[in-house]
Amino acid sequence: MRFSVLLLLLTSILIDAKQFSYAEVHRMPRSVEKDYYIWRLLRESRTTKEEAKKIIYEAKFVSSKIKKAYKRKVGRKSPPAKGWYIVHVSPKIKEKRKKRRAKVKAIMKSKKPFSEWLKLENSEKIYVFNHIGKRGRKLLDHAIPKKLWLKLCLYSKFDDCIRKIEKENLKNIKQAYVYPPPSKNGLDSDALAILALTAIRENNKLLAMQYFELASRKASDRESLDMILFWEYLLAKKKSYLRTLIKSYDLNIYTLLARDFLHKKYPNYPTPNLPKKRLLDPEKISDPFYWKALKKKIFSKRSKLGKLADQYFSRESVGFYTYIKSKQSRYKEHYFPMPYQDILSKLPKGRQAILYAIARQESRFIPASISSSYALGMMQIMPFLIDHLSKQRKEKIDYDDMFDPKTALIYANEHMNYLTKWLQHPLFIAYAYNAGIGFTRGILRNKSFFRNAKGYEPYLSIEKLPNAQAKRYGKHVLVNYVIYMNKLGVSLRISELLSVLHIPKKTDKFRK
Repeated sequence: MRFSVLLLLLTSILIDAKQFSYAEVHRMPRSVEKDYYIWRLLRESRTTKEEAKKIIYEAKFVSSKIKKAYKRKVGRKSPPAKGWYIVHVSPKIKEKRKKRRAKVKAIMKSKKPFSEWLKLENSEKIYVFNHIGKRGRKLLDHAIPKKLWLKLCLYSKFDDCIRKIEKENLKNIKQAYVYPPPSKNGLDSDALAILALTAIRENNKLLAMQYFELASRKASDRESLDMILFWEYLLAKKKSYLRTLIKSYDLNIYTLLARDFLHKKYPNYPTPNLPKKRLLDPEKISDPFYWKALKKKIFSKRSKLGKLADQYFSRESVGFYTYIKSKQSRYKEHYFPMPYQDILSKLPKGRQAILYAIARQESRFIPASISSSYALGMMQIMPFLIDHLSKQRKEKIDYDDMFDPKTALIYANEHMNYLTKWLQHPLFIAYAYNAGIGFTRGILRNKSFFRNAKGYEPYLSIEKLPNAQAKRYGKHVLVNYVIYMNKLGVSLRISELLSVLHIPKKTDKFRK
């Protein structure tokens, strides 16, 4: 009964929703954007089973959302293999995969799984460990001999093992972290940083420095290298690391903290002052396929990005303009647009700053963005949240209305009203916006996180967050927030914000 009432309510919310015909969706170019409209088409009552069976093969990626909608429409979870959908695998590879799956099953059924696992070849050990699941890995949680650990570190796939060991806190295996791998190893910078941070928690500074040294040689991007430099400073307390950090072209919490510790001003990051003139048809700004075509131009080697940016030198297309200019500078110029002041100036400066910070991180102010999980618009709001917010606001709305930046901001602000009932700190608000308020509540109530400001806290808590996406997202939003607060006339340093993360009365209502 309750389910029927809920379904009726949700249906009534979207009763005026746009409808798309099979022909309309069929004409769309294959892309993530088209996948979103395929998902919508599959959910429409007027779409026939035959149309569903045809359109499914036009998806770029058959996501879990598409599979679910397809099953409701057709009665089966996935379509039969056909055309592009067939993945051609050689018989040799098929046989190898079959044998590996058999080994995983055999170890799960074994009375002594760890002993059986030790008998495998090293590459097979890694495969089995990564594919045996949480329950299986608990069975394999035993101390690993030093000689074996060092051999496993030579394999690139062992990165994933380390991430799983850390995420699932397999304490017995973690004892092997005291054996630093040789300089020529298969681990990436991220895995080596995990090992270094664990050494810090064990108060083994020398080991942590060894791991960070290895990680610095493999840093995949400037932010990763800046993170390593910052931690090397915390361990060695040498200001030379901070002086190197402030020369970084990247903008992140580490470069801002370095400026705080050296008592340096923050750079004046540009906020373009664009004319109000209209250069673009408003429909194009809210068209996901227009943005898709523009991205293709932006990343084309033939494009002259300066001239392309000039085509969007207007207030209404500030997202396009700054996106192109950032790409032109190879992401060494950091733009902080402040559009839609006619809406946002009515809000408190802290609310303006967090909405700007999230919009910059979510979409770079691109109005018609669509993610692979169908988060929509400039504020990347998920369809289920749109349903909830529209019901709360007692209005009928189509998902595509999120491609209007002003509507997106209004809905994001509505969601922010809820988040700020529980959270006052921009870092925790960012975690909740990205990973959900349930995840954030769990972190804050976990006594391993954000409980004091001694030693290496709160930096360890930030780095040890068990959700890699939320961790990265939170750090970026926090930087954006600090810059926007300063632009709005509120003097704020990032070290000030980080210094209160352990004080519930200043940050959240989940901790006592």
